[in-house]
Amino acid sequence: MKQGRTLEKLGMELQRQRNARKDFLADTRNLVFRTEARESLLSVMTEKASHDFHINDLAHQQISTRLGIPYRYYQKMQTEEPSLLDTNVNTWFQKTPERRMVRVLDGNVRAFLSDRYRRLDNLELCAAVLPIIHGMKGSSIESCEVTETHLYLKVINKRMKAEVTVGDVVQAGFVISNSEVGLGSLKVEPLVFRLVCKNGMICKDYAQKKYHVGRQAGGNAEEAYEIYSDATLEQDDKAFFMKVQDTVRCAVDETKFLLTVDKMREAMGIPMQHDPVKEVELLADKFQLTQNERGDVLRQLFMSGDNSRYGLVNAVTAASQIASDYERATELERMGGEILSMPVPNLLLPEVDSTERMKNVTPMRKELAMA
Repeated sequence: MKQGRTLEKLGMELQRQRNARKDFLADTRNLVFRTEARESLLSVMTEKASHDFHINDLAHQQISTRLGIPYRYYQKMQTEEPSLLDTNVNTWFQKTPERRMVRVLDGNVRAFLSDRYRRLDNLELCAAVLPIIHGMKGSSIESCEVTETHLYLKVINKRMKAEVTVGDVVQAGFVISNSEVGLGSLKVEPLVFRLVCKNGMICKDYAQKKYHVGRQAGGNAEEAYEIYSDATLEQDDKAFFMKVQDTVRCAVDETKFLLTVDKMREAMGIPMQHDPVKEVELLADKFQLTQNERGDVLRQLFMSGDNSRYGLVNAVTAASQIASDYERATELERMGGEILSMPVPNLLLPEVDSTERMKNVTPMRKELAMA
């Protein structure tokens, strides 16, 4: 499992972000988009002043999606004809006016969202769930991080464990994730932690989700203004986070954990349907693995010598530890869970004899040399 920040440093960063963030509700007629030297800015015009912010990549994608401008064309205009992009965006801001929530951090627009978007922020989430986690006997936070798009808390319960096979011990756990920028719901997902290699696998089958949808914010629709805390919303959020606390209390479910362990045992008896090189190629196509990730998975598979589905799951989750960043590492942990949940193939097909298996060794070595 890839390591992120310490819990103390995570808390410091979340507090820093709380102090640095700004949120606006704005009619798009009070927004002005302009591009200078290939850098786009968004001006939010309130009654008191005009506020200028740079725009990050995610916010660009959200603006293009909302205005119905294909993102590749959007990028082409930004690079080759910035004035054309400005004209397009500003024209549609005026011709199809609506209220949007503009989320800003460190002087950058980080999200362009609906005015019904419910702000379930990371600091409040941690304040709600950390006491629950610390109160769980045997539980500890194995890894945590805040990225540009998500917060992650990965928790292990050392008291709930089982053997997949002799000496291969796994522990139960869960992952809490949240996005402040509109990339998915607040989720609590089961996690299985393999002690022999410190790999984590996220199982989406039993995930619990809480969506960022709330009431439409009040106020004059034609004004743009900064959003501060709202007592009514704070009470709603308190009730919401109480439900999240209940979800976390029930996150480590022994029955569901043992069902997952049974699937892992079953996977040990499911041979891969192709030679390892071909299997990883198909996996790369299905999950859009990069060339480096493809090489990492193949290398882990080769080192383990396990050509079963269980071996493939472990190769993917092992590759997550050397992923390019924490976000991608978590995606690879989820991929491991998806592979485990795939339908069982028809095992009545003619078995490949040992000579055919030996033929697969040479192409694998070639593939590793190229990776």
